[in-house]
Amino acid sequence: MDDDNLPLPHSALRDDPLIKLARQDLDPLSISELEERISLLRQEIARCENKKMAAARHLSAADALFKKI
Repeated sequence: MDDDNLPLPHSALRDDPLIKLARQDLDPLSISELEERISLLRQEIARCENKKMAAARHLSAADALFKKI
């Protein structure tokens, strides 16, 4: 079973790096640092979207297989 799809306990959410990232103060960052951060976040969004599409394809293939049975 894939543990990635299980809900996280509340304690795990507090330690989530994404939650910590969202809470960081952006005031000390320069424009170039903000641009770099935005670029990295866009890359991470693309990575998540690719994973989501792969998971959807996998699910669709599994659904198609079991509908044939």
